[in-house]
Amino acid sequence: MAQGHTTADFGAFPGTAAVDVAVTGQAAIVADSDVEAWIRAEVSADHSADEHEIEDFDVTAKSITAATGFTISMRPRVGRCYGVYNLSWAWST
Repeated sequence: MAQGHTTADFGAFPGTAAVDVAVTGQAAIVADSDVEAWIRAEVSADHSADEHEIEDFDVTAKSITAATGFTISMRPRVGRCYGVYNLSWAWST
């Protein structure tokens, strides 16, 4: 099992409607590994921990590449979003 943290940056206001984040350096990951990602409710450069908790996002881990990593997609359920949000992730074989 591996785990870690990363950020999703939607850019300056008014931001964007979607962000993809590449997680690399995962030499032991295989194509059928179980991967998950979620919002980490912790202060970022742009948002409070409370904002991380109340914003409504879809967060998806996808596109696993063996011996390399995967992609995390983050999308607000309505409209656009701006700034940096914290994410956590984990995977196992």
